Amino acid sequence: MDLGLADRIYILTGASRGLGFATAQSLVADGAKVIISSRDPDRVAQAVEELGGEKFATGVVADLTDPETPRELLDSAYERYGRVDGALISVGGPVIGTAAGVSDDDWRRAFETVFLGQLRAARVFATALPAGGAIGIILSSSVKVPLAGLGLSNGLRPGLAMAMKDMADEYGPRGVRFVGLMPGRIMTNRNRELFEATGDAMRAEVDVAASVPMRRLGEPHEFGRVAAFVLSPAASYLTGLVLPVDGGYTRTL
Repeated sequence: MDLGLADRIYILTGASRGLGFATAQSLVADGAKVIISSRDPDRVAQAVEELGGEKFATGVVADLTDPETPRELLDSAYERYGRVDGALISVGGPVIGTAAGVSDDDWRRAFETVFLGQLRAARVFATALPAGGAIGIILSSSVKVPLAGLGLSNGLRPGLAMAMKDMADEYGPRGVRFVGLMPGRIMTNRNRELFEATGDAMRAEVDVAASVPMRRLGEPHEFGRVAAFVLSPAASYLTGLVLPVDGGYTRTL
């Protein structure tokens, strides 16, 4: 199946590793070119190299809490490739703790990154996309079911999912799509951090795997392939939905 990704241009934030990087790999493998960003210069440089170098990828050191970052990423895409066809928006997870146990400052910082940073980027990117463009926002299974010890995510990501759906309504007449991607237990550095926080990482991993109907954790490339499809012209009638990529972990419809 041809996804129609050849020579299309995508911006991916938080993409020097993890799910964003896995998506960049899948996009490039099908012929797209990417602008990837994160806050760590070394990781950005390494990610560009692993994607095949500057022929296929451009790296930008940037932080989504900076209001100028989305425009900077768009400018990089136009300067290098002359256009942009879509984006995948991702940020790192907020600090671990219950909704009542974290501080006001923790809530403010999480709002600036998890909610406002992603929402602002989606808004800026959407204004620049042509008909047929697509924006994916990486959310969390906390959109559907609260996760123990992740109060900030439980509080902010459901609202972001609904804002995404609102933007899908607004930009749909222009032919621009919005899709939320809801990863479950996928073996990323973030999930390793959560396992280690329990005090027995190996046991935590075994217990979580047992709670997944497929009886294993997902691999980043399994998410990346789904995200690449969602962003591609092959998914041209998908918009306004939250798509779980979780091996059946989420028990709600």
